[in-house]
Amino acid sequence: MEENRTSLLESGVEYYENCPGCKMDRLKQEEVGVPYKHLSFIWIVSLCSTLPTTSLFPFVYFMIRDFHIAKREEDIGFYAGFVGSSFMVGRALTSLFWGVVADRFGRKPIILIGTFSVVVFNALFGLSTSFWMALSMRFLLGCLNSVLGTIRAYASEVCREEYRALALSVVSTSRGIGLIIGPAIGGFFAQPAEKYPNVFSEGSIFGRFPYFLPCLIISVYAIGVLIACRWLPETLHKHVGKGNERYDPHDMSETSSIESGEKDNIVEPEEIRQAHKPSLLKNWPLMSTIIVYCVFSLQEIAYAEIFSLWTVSDKKYGGLSFSSQDVGEVLAISGLGLLLFQLLLYPPVEKVLGPLTVTRLSAAISIPLLSCFPYITMLSGVILHVVINCAALLRNTLSVSLVTGLFILQNNAVPQSQRGAANGLSMTAMSVFKAFGPAGGGVLFSWAQKRQAAAFLPGDQMVFFVLNVVQFVGLLLTFKPFLAEPRS
Repeated sequence: MEENRTSLLESGVEYYENCPGCKMDRLKQEEVGVPYKHLSFIWIVSLCSTLPTTSLFPFVYFMIRDFHIAKREEDIGFYAGFVGSSFMVGRALTSLFWGVVADRFGRKPIILIGTFSVVVFNALFGLSTSFWMALSMRFLLGCLNSVLGTIRAYASEVCREEYRALALSVVSTSRGIGLIIGPAIGGFFAQPAEKYPNVFSEGSIFGRFPYFLPCLIISVYAIGVLIACRWLPETLHKHVGKGNERYDPHDMSETSSIESGEKDNIVEPEEIRQAHKPSLLKNWPLMSTIIVYCVFSLQEIAYAEIFSLWTVSDKKYGGLSFSSQDVGEVLAISGLGLLLFQLLLYPPVEKVLGPLTVTRLSAAISIPLLSCFPYITMLSGVILHVVINCAALLRNTLSVSLVTGLFILQNNAVPQSQRGAANGLSMTAMSVFKAFGPAGGGVLFSWAQKRQAAAFLPGDQMVFFVLNVVQFVGLLLTFKPFLAEPRS
């Protein structure tokens, strides 16, 4: 029996009463203001999926040391890199699959599965007793936690067109906050029996498993998000046409305003898919943006791991000799500043300059900033803390602004019916690059610490030089003829 349909005269689009995507479209027609409720859902889900990504970086150095797998202190960074990379390897293997499933069955089920994986596997990672257990738990977490690609598609669908940039900015902001607050949680709450002996005893579970508390905090937050997702509205259009095939007439410009006398001439679903769903791999505006995103993601995750390793390493190796708590304070301050910038300043700046210009400016300014990092080790006391906080805040703000612009370009390059798969493809490619980031960063950092007396770029100067080379390559790729900006 054919579904009941109605038509909004002001839009000329048919609406199916039992379709969740149509219900969302009607809601967007009726609500003209900023959809704060939906933006809140986007925020908490994106934050939940991101928190575990880098939360281990402040304490993974000490975790590897406690596993006694590294024979020398300089080799700790080598093993730490593989633990960090295992998450991205898992996500690379499954992101495209989850994107296709999201296009078929909806965004909400994928979000629920990804959030549940944080509850389980992130907690188990904190209970790891060996290098291989830690590696396995991070890998499984990556395999099941592919929410970021789905939530980006969801954000572009749940808001009216005039608020789409704001919604994607919320995704990248919460993601950026997660990449900062996650390590801050790891820095403050790892090894609690040592830091807070009056609260946690050595014989307690947090004394026996010194890295469980930060993981537990994130898992408890994920439980709250999982409960809140019960009220998460679905946005995927699910229409049953001839032959019981699902299709979405809202992606068809030719049939979006069907006159009443033409309803009998609706195109067959198979023909619709062939005519209006070209291969994503042949969509150069999408593919070129994904490649640029991958290059910047490689640099971003390598920086995240190297920054934490650099700050906690001893000054004799060119580090800052910070404790994990010091690193947590720096990242918490960066997170607050980043939140204010992205919510208050990014939308108007993007509206004036456009997403591509914002991406280019952010990449260009980051290069001289990173060049200054090795010389911060010459400072001490209050000046050191002020400078490192300002530098970290500016660096993270530029990184998130850069990624936000690329998110907008990616989602503008495809229709809704391909958005889940497109973001899944983006996540797969990005995760492959990010899988090399922590491992490569750990190997690079370990190698640089052994060449303190080198004549050319000694010690950590080489580390930040390599980061800048990757950043510069990404900047070059944002220009024609490589990058093709989507029309809308």
